[in-house]
Amino acid sequence: MNHPTPEQPADVVARLRATFRSGRTKPVEWRTAQLGRLREMLTSHGDDLAAALHADLGKSSTEAFRTEINFVVREIDHTLDHLDEWLRPESAPVPAHLGGDATAWTQYDPLGVVLVIAPWNYPAQLLLAPLLGALAAGNAVVAKPSELAPATSTVLARLLRQYLDTDAVAVVEGGIPETTALLAERFDHIFYTGNGTVGRIVMTAAARHLTPVALELGGKSPAFVDRDADLSVVAGRLARGKFSNAGQTCVAPDYVLTDPETARALEPALLKAVETLYGSDPASSAEYGRIVNERHFDRLSGLLDSGRVVVGGDRDRATKYIAPTVLADVAPEAPVMREEIFGPILPIVTVPGLDEAIAFINDRDKPLALYVFSESDTTRQRIADETSSGGLGFGLPLAHLTVSDLPFGGVGESGMGNYHGRYSIETFSHRKAVLAKPLR
Repeated sequence: MNHPTPEQPADVVARLRATFRSGRTKPVEWRTAQLGRLREMLTSHGDDLAAALHADLGKSSTEAFRTEINFVVREIDHTLDHLDEWLRPESAPVPAHLGGDATAWTQYDPLGVVLVIAPWNYPAQLLLAPLLGALAAGNAVVAKPSELAPATSTVLARLLRQYLDTDAVAVVEGGIPETTALLAERFDHIFYTGNGTVGRIVMTAAARHLTPVALELGGKSPAFVDRDADLSVVAGRLARGKFSNAGQTCVAPDYVLTDPETARALEPALLKAVETLYGSDPASSAEYGRIVNERHFDRLSGLLDSGRVVVGGDRDRATKYIAPTVLADVAPEAPVMREEIFGPILPIVTVPGLDEAIAFINDRDKPLALYVFSESDTTRQRIADETSSGGLGFGLPLAHLTVSDLPFGGVGESGMGNYHGRYSIETFSHRKAVLAKPLR
């Protein structure tokens, strides 16, 4: 039986570039039609995607819809509601030496052909959210799902080809060879979500063509707990933020930073919070996920001896299960503190007070997120003023990325560039300066 030869990356990019140059993607009507089709895809086939996410990551249907499918639907709705406003040219004052009849303004031009490379931890959300932003900005897009979430990749590839304009949107599946081949091509923007090691590879490849990039990376996102905080509330919010998706979230609290007395009081509160979320046996909870593969399971298992186990510690390689785990008495130089954990292990590190906590954070790479649990306005303001992070959350982890009118992105080692809402339009467009003066 003869099988069709897969389209080569160079041919994919050339085909999409021809579509873009034809002007097909630029009208707002085309953009909104594509977003509407994407929304229809998600609302009609949400169960298919949820089943794939369960197969890849053990996600419950509730979590799949909340953090991936409905998340993107809300982003589509917000974009459709505001796209005309965001795209409206903005006038600029003209200096007197150009005369009173000159006018000036800025307008957004789409960049061209965009490459979106998605990770495995939220394989639907983190492919579709930048994709919708690139389409809303009027671009053609090559979408590269993660091969480490194969079930989700297969479903997304099938559905995107079914619902979107295939002359302007292409899906390329595969692993390192396919991604490497794509990166050899010239794009007008590359949007990558993942780790810093691959981020450097992406940036090096982009530099050959002077292609702009957005790198959505990660890092160790601290959670500072002040001694005045209500620890039962703190523990509940920390547990939900940390252990959703089995801790495989780029903005999950990576470690807790607090004083020794608060740390001791927080231990039983975290134990209770985990039991409230997942019961006495999280392995049997339908709401608790699994580690993506054996390699990451083995990596995480090697970090479990970094401190005293307060909660969890159980694991089963056959099912890729690692219990929600809290470690106390963790030294700053312990193995679990040397890299982004990206799993269900929450270390507690103690410092004498706020000054030392700020110094601890500033001595390390700038995190993707920083969370502060404090009732003190002075403490909140000092951390806001004296630290740098991609995002800052007071009293609630993860929630800032659900606000479409806030930019989401990192700084330094945690990334560059941002997106969501109107910030996606800015990322995937060129803001062109225009000046007009009559010929008289």
